[in-house]
Amino acid sequence: MIGVVTAIDLRSDTVTKPDEEMRRAMAAAEVGDDVLDHDPTMAALEERVAALLGVEAALWVPSGSMGNLIALFLHVRRGDRFLAPLGAHVLDAELGTAAWLAGGMPHALPSMTPEAVVAAGGGESPYYGLRSTLLCLENTHNASGGTLTSVDEHSGLVAAARSAGLAVHLDGARLWNAAVALGVPLTALTAGVDTVQVCLSKAWARRSGRWWPARRRSSWSAAGAEDARRRGAAGRCAGGGRAGGAGPDRPVGR
Repeated sequence: MIGVVTAIDLRSDTVTKPDEEMRRAMAAAEVGDDVLDHDPTMAALEERVAALLGVEAALWVPSGSMGNLIALFLHVRRGDRFLAPLGAHVLDAELGTAAWLAGGMPHALPSMTPEAVVAAGGGESPYYGLRSTLLCLENTHNASGGTLTSVDEHSGLVAAARSAGLAVHLDGARLWNAAVALGVPLTALTAGVDTVQVCLSKAWARRSGRWWPARRRSSWSAAGAEDARRRGAAGRCAGGGRAGGAGPDRPVGR
């Protein structure tokens, strides 16, 4: 007797389909107008993700690329240089939007070490030189075969960025995988960062949706996080996403 063979598609960790339980949950979810009143289910999910990552606030966006772009909108002024590991998604797989939409000048670091961060981002430059303002991390690093950044390595890179006067954004599209592989909580891998984006289409088998959480509790006031979320919602709208989270008491625009 020949058994049934089930094909497993390993082309990407985004090749997923919701099971029946997920479909029932979606059909039964409480919904509302996300532009006017903030959809209640979305609001609950945003609060849940913010708690998981140890940050003050989170914003749902349609894609990880948009999450990274919104972070660049916040951290980089036109002409500012940002540092990222060689082969980072924000450098090679987002249509160059970091430059032509956010106005940042990308600088790839072949070796992602604290010493390399300080050397590339620290020090004063002449008036005509580039001003470095941001370090972008990626954990796991997809183009490097899913390379993990350990807790100690993460802490060293964040400390180096701070010493060089840089903000830190973490592309955590596969941060769930890193946390499981290292056996540590997500908060251990977001410690010290200013912004982080994580994807639901990786590891959670959800078809779409990314989260762009604002700064950690330890480094920003509640008012600061709300302001960042408002600006993030504006960036999402500018990128073609929803303008949700706005309303008569906190308009962001359509």
